[in-house]
Amino acid sequence: MTAQPPVWQKSSFCDEADACVYVAATPGSLVRVADRADPAHLVLATTQAAWIDFLRAVKASG
Repeated sequence: MTAQPPVWQKSSFCDEADACVYVAATPGSLVRVADRADPAHLVLATTQAAWIDFLRAVKASG
């Protein structure tokens, strides 16, 4: 069985110059974060629980 590549989602807060953050949930419990929709440019991998905590903190501070 071949592993499926992650499906990257582009942030809704991107500017016109494509300065974006992309996020992909992977099978298991990892969330990948990149500065572009290319897994070779991976910036961060974290757990889904930590990602949810991060998003809640960002939303609460805004």
